[in-house]
Amino acid sequence: MKNRRFAGLAAALLMAAVGTFALMAYVQSAKDKAVAGERMVTVLVAKEKIAQGTPVSKLGAAVKRTEVPAKVRAEGAVTSLDSLKGRVAATDLLAGEQIVAARFVTPDQARSGSVDVPSKLLQVSVALSAERMVGGTVAPGDTVAVFASFAPDVSPYMTHLTLHKVLVTAVAYGKAPEGGDDKKDDEKKGSTDDTPSVAPEGNLIVTFALDAPSAEKLVFAAEHGTVWLGDEPKDVPAGGTRVVKPENVYQ
Repeated sequence: MKNRRFAGLAAALLMAAVGTFALMAYVQSAKDKAVAGERMVTVLVAKEKIAQGTPVSKLGAAVKRTEVPAKVRAEGAVTSLDSLKGRVAATDLLAGEQIVAARFVTPDQARSGSVDVPSKLLQVSVALSAERMVGGTVAPGDTVAVFASFAPDVSPYMTHLTLHKVLVTAVAYGKAPEGGDDKKDDEKKGSTDDTPSVAPEGNLIVTFALDAPSAEKLVFAAEHGTVWLGDEPKDVPAGGTRVVKPENVYQ
């Protein structure tokens, strides 16, 4: 009887030890993930508005190095201007915005604010917020996929990757919403939040080079639905798409 009680007690102690170890491992894992998310990294940030076309060689006094949590570091953010040597700003950059490589192009690409447009193509501009254009990283010379999405007031819910590998010829800041640039500048001056922006605020005007039928599709989507862009280099496969509707979205 004593042996049984001893064996039971030993088993209970062993189970308690295993449970404690598992709990400690879980807590440590959660802590490691939290610390990783808060790990600080260095980025360059605009100290003031940087105008489109400004050479990188003249950005010294307009940018500063700062540390941000790794989770808010913008994709393509740079830590040194040396990696952008010989380039110019493809669009206006606002104070507090992280310096991202995709927002800088060669002087040839930036000529007259655009890239060379193939003959027989139209240029059409659409205003898009940063989250609809790969976090605001789309730049002149990029090729993008154009998604068109519609709500029931136009047609049944549907989304489709409508156009492939469309050439972006220019990107510029549009009018700032709800009060304009002056209000935004005033808010920035009085703001106590020094966290750098991951993406530009407000709308950007994106100009595309398209054939006539594609231009019609883009304008219709922008006028009656919503447009999203995806980074689509020329070597990315274009097949496998379909019109996505509520009834087939998870199929």
